[in-house]
Amino acid sequence: MIAFDILLGLGLILAASGVFLSTHLFRSVVLFVVFGLLLAITWTRLQAPDLALAEAAIGAGLTGVLFLDTLGTLRKAKQKRRSKKEPRP
Repeated sequence: MIAFDILLGLGLILAASGVFLSTHLFRSVVLFVVFGLLLAITWTRLQAPDLALAEAAIGAGLTGVLFLDTLGTLRKAKQKRRSKKEPRP
């Protein structure tokens, strides 16, 4: 089980690094959700099921959905700005 804990810790570090170092917003959001799920597994391994459930529901679930919705709204606004800038014949 120590090997699993080490892999879990490395996964957390890699996911957190990926969130900050990624240049694509969608990839950052997906890595954020992955980080939240890995953190929920970590809390379970530390025998804190209440924190694991809260992290999975709020940290990965609700926040991830809100980020994805915001990303969709930003993309729509960007498309509207592009269509306004294009010259009309």
